[in-house]
Amino acid sequence: MILKLETILFIVFSAAAVFTAIMMITRRNPVASAVYLIVNFAMVSGIYLLLKAQFIAIIQVLVYMGAIMVLFLFVIMLLNLKDERKLSENFTYTKITAVLFSIALLGLMSVTIWFGFDKKYSELNMNAENIGKAEFLGKELFTTYSFPVLVVGILLTAAIIGAVVLAKKKFE
Repeated sequence: MILKLETILFIVFSAAAVFTAIMMITRRNPVASAVYLIVNFAMVSGIYLLLKAQFIAIIQVLVYMGAIMVLFLFVIMLLNLKDERKLSENFTYTKITAVLFSIALLGLMSVTIWFGFDKKYSELNMNAENIGKAEFLGKELFTTYSFPVLVVGILLTAAIIGAVVLAKKKFE
């Protein structure tokens, strides 16, 4: 198998995405978990760019890294973390063994994927480059999938109205 720059970047982005996802769910400190989640979103956005889905990559950065992570960090900062000693990380033999087994499993899966997909998918579909562009997505959303888009819009509007009504009752 010939390694192109795209293949190398895909391997780096995917390994970093898996690593940051594991680090995010194993940290006790919520701020550290949020930082790992931000890095994970950036890696996933890079994978989308490699797949020539520019619109989805930009939305990943704007919506998830921008809006949702600001919301997460705002909620984390509002938490009253009184005992910060409980949030410290201690290395034990169990954690070291788990990391070593995880690395061995990742190596085994990498070898399986390397030999399993060797020379199977050498060419992309001719229409693959256009699928991730904003023009194609907009055309598909408003022609083929217009009814589901309208239903989702109505459901989101109903959810917002319900949240406002519940919040108004709570403050009265």
